[in-house]
Amino acid sequence: MSELLLERLHKLLDAVRTLGAAVDFASYLQSVISYAAELTDSEIASILEYNPQAKELRFVVLPWFHREILQGVKVPLDASAAGWAVREMKPICMDDVKRDARHFPETDRLSGFQTRSLLAVPLILRGQTLGVIEVLNKTNNANYTEEDVTILETLATLAALAMHGSMLEKPDQEFVELDRLKSDFIAITSHELRTPLGLILGHATFLREIVGDQYNEQLDTIIRNATRLKEIIENLSNVDNYESGAARIRQDKVSIARLIEDVVASFSDMAKKKKINLKANIDTADVPIDADGNKIAIAISNLVKNAIAFTDQGGNILIKSEVESGYIKVSVQDDGVGIPAKDLPRIFERFYQAESHLTRRHGGMGLGLSVAKSMIEMHGGRIWAESVEGKGANFIFILPIGPAQKQTAAKAFIE
Repeated sequence: MSELLLERLHKLLDAVRTLGAAVDFASYLQSVISYAAELTDSEIASILEYNPQAKELRFVVLPWFHREILQGVKVPLDASAAGWAVREMKPICMDDVKRDARHFPETDRLSGFQTRSLLAVPLILRGQTLGVIEVLNKTNNANYTEEDVTILETLATLAALAMHGSMLEKPDQEFVELDRLKSDFIAITSHELRTPLGLILGHATFLREIVGDQYNEQLDTIIRNATRLKEIIENLSNVDNYESGAARIRQDKVSIARLIEDVVASFSDMAKKKKINLKANIDTADVPIDADGNKIAIAISNLVKNAIAFTDQGGNILIKSEVESGYIKVSVQDDGVGIPAKDLPRIFERFYQAESHLTRRHGGMGLGLSVAKSMIEMHGGRIWAESVEGKGANFIFILPIGPAQKQTAAKAFIE
């Protein structure tokens, strides 16, 4: 091994060590092109990022004196050395760019720089091309060598790893903005609708008490639909508050058995109208837990409401509760239409609804199960669903009884 080659390898090793100490992504890539120019004896170097949708490249790292001019320049895939390196996924070397039609002269025209020779290597990671690193004008009009290619390929690998990591960490700005707008819309809508809806319910209920029986049907329709709107608004707020971290738990000693009994009583009329047999099998009468009773009641109510909606006339719904390994386990089981296997993994997502024909038949916005999930998870619990299409569904949740279970719940349920 020649002394010159040995010296360059030592420099490359030093470069790798130094790059490992870079504090941020931009500084890291800027250091990469500095080492690329130095180790290949080139005048300048740059990195271009590949956009597979637009089929073009753009400069992301440049020498400071070219940054302002070339930062927004788009390099075509089919008329540039960088594009050729991306398409072929291998290095390209031009000892005299004037004799090679693959050179893209527009960057020289814009920057006032005169390119004589060029070496470009694609940034490839796991079979995916992320961009290209280029070095221009080897000093003393020399030609680029295999050693230069090896050095640039090494630095290209480091740059590709950095770019890939940055892509994973960087949130989609459009998604972030849409999510913010969604949260703002829900908050404003909920706030603005609550007051007029409360007035409608209040006045309709008052009129129901004083007007003649001939108007009862109309007033009942107003009250029923206004109540439904109120539930929708509350569901939107509950999920959004949970996801934003604004939700709070007001803990007290709560009897799950009592909550189940209250829910059964609340939905008994609804079940009777569909001739559904709604009953409870409670085995937790003497096991209170520290929880927010209102939120657990919301979760159970939404599960029961969902079961009634998707159970045909003459069907059965059973609510069971029992103690199991330091947790209270509650299940709401029905023999209704069931959940298609393809929908089961997403059934608790906000606004997600199963088959469209079920949505048209049963209505709803796809919020009830999402709210139930939020309420249970706020207490360190876990909720899931089991179902066979056409044979019914079983929604199950567990809640920690004591502090020891609460401390280990997150770790235990992470799988």
